[in-house]
Amino acid sequence: MTSTASSTDTRQGQAPAERPHTWQSRLRRFGYAAPPRGDVRAHLVPPYTAPSPRVWAVLGLRDEFGALLVRWSAWLGPLAVTLVAGVMRFWNLGSPKAVIFDETYYAKDAWALIHRGYEVNWPKDANDLVLQQGSGVALPTDPAYVVHPPVGKYVIGLGEWMFGFDPFGWRFMAAVLGTLSVLMLCRIGRRLFRSTLLGCLAGALLAVDGLHFVMSRTALLDQVLMFFVLAAFGALVVDRDKARARLAAALPVGADGRPHPDPSVADSLRHGWRPWRLVAGLCMGLAFATKWNGLYVLAAFALMSVVWDVGARRIAGARRPYVAVLKRDVLPAFVSTVPVALATYLASWTGWILSPDNGKGGYFRDWAATTGKGGDFTWLPDWVRSLWHYEYEVYQFHVGLSSPHAYQSNPWSWIVLGRPVSYFYESPAPGADGCPAATTDKCAREVLALGTPVLWWAACFAILYVLWRWLFRRDWRAGAILCAIVAGYLPWFLYQERTIFFFYAVVFVPFLCLAVAMMLGAILGPPGSTERRRTVGAAGAGVLVLLIAWNFIYFWPIYTGQPIPIESWRSRMWLDTWV
Repeated sequence: MTSTASSTDTRQGQAPAERPHTWQSRLRRFGYAAPPRGDVRAHLVPPYTAPSPRVWAVLGLRDEFGALLVRWSAWLGPLAVTLVAGVMRFWNLGSPKAVIFDETYYAKDAWALIHRGYEVNWPKDANDLVLQQGSGVALPTDPAYVVHPPVGKYVIGLGEWMFGFDPFGWRFMAAVLGTLSVLMLCRIGRRLFRSTLLGCLAGALLAVDGLHFVMSRTALLDQVLMFFVLAAFGALVVDRDKARARLAAALPVGADGRPHPDPSVADSLRHGWRPWRLVAGLCMGLAFATKWNGLYVLAAFALMSVVWDVGARRIAGARRPYVAVLKRDVLPAFVSTVPVALATYLASWTGWILSPDNGKGGYFRDWAATTGKGGDFTWLPDWVRSLWHYEYEVYQFHVGLSSPHAYQSNPWSWIVLGRPVSYFYESPAPGADGCPAATTDKCAREVLALGTPVLWWAACFAILYVLWRWLFRRDWRAGAILCAIVAGYLPWFLYQERTIFFFYAVVFVPFLCLAVAMMLGAILGPPGSTERRRTVGAAGAGVLVLLIAWNFIYFWPIYTGQPIPIESWRSRMWLDTWV
């Protein structure tokens, strides 16, 4: 007993420098800062930042009018940014009047889906016929083998149904979703950063990103996928705020009028109905039903939302937050996302399922009644077995796709814009097709899927910044941004031998913009900074934003297919791999 007591006394008498270091103390040397201890309600649901009263004094406005302006700016700011983005995306949308790049597949598949419920085989000269005859072109009946689910093509077909079977019609919905994604990012950024300025800045960066811009003017599936992924992320962020507000409201209020952590509440509270999580499940299902890589996003986002619940219960005082979440939150979270997403995916095949199974319906629709007769699963409906066989064949196609392509690229090169994709290229002679007659040489007319270089190269540093914020400052916002980038980007490293393209990166472009906006917020300076610090930060951040905007304007001709002298085109080919 004496020995034990003596040992204990010796340990308690150690100097602070001799005590074992905690992981937090070890991380402090790298910049780690523990979360601030304060009002639990403010920690669970942080307030939105408001301009300093000095701003209203400088502008000569009354505080009441300033408060009204702040409230209105929550929507007026994002709407203003969206208006600019929309004008740019819809301007001359039908140009080039051609079937560019993979529009040769998706524009025609979309037209077939909205008329027959399944894709069809088109003749080899179909593109010329479509451009000549538009909606009057004869629609084939033979089913076609396609390797992507139908939702993205239904979305493209909606524009064709409204405006006709022409370039404007099949690009219309891509432009709509591209414009709406700017609005969503403004609002998501505002909610993430609790700042209307940073939210609008993130949306403005997306508005002037070249890859997002080009994809907003082209009928490809990846723009549709990007929209649903961003919508799912936004729905989960809203759900996080709602759940944490409900938890904060349930905590007991102390004598000081502030809520205090309470283990019994934090361990036992059930969140109940969470409609925004259902919305996220629906959006993730639509993403999965557009392209299969949406499945990675479903897994990453579902896990992220559960981790958020753990953090909320820990702040509220839960003794064992992981156990509490396992008991109270995991099953509802699973039901609200995974089954909803899978049901949405299955429902997207309704047109194919309802097509005839006598050989006159969708591709492989009659497989169970013909080639697939017999076996161990004949108790399942024929359409289920036929669909399962179809999906298996598609999987085999994807894992074996290795045909070389002039514009394929390795995902390692994407983040630095190593190999963009040329969707369209012509060399009009002087005086023809918009090429100035005074041009001494021929012109170049190109639509190049290239991210705005200054923005993407700044994003390389922004990713490192948010990684540091997440690891050493435990900033959940940085973790959420990283999770979305990882879900959209890293899975492609598993398929480096496959034929893949840079434009797949459009799925995580909004989150690169959020990362850059977060970095710009740090450059501006934290709340409470001195006027000198704010001035220097505003100058630095402003210069970077202006450079990004200038860079987008500079590359505008090769984003929109404008004819420019060949020397002007060459001056924009900054890297040899862009040609």
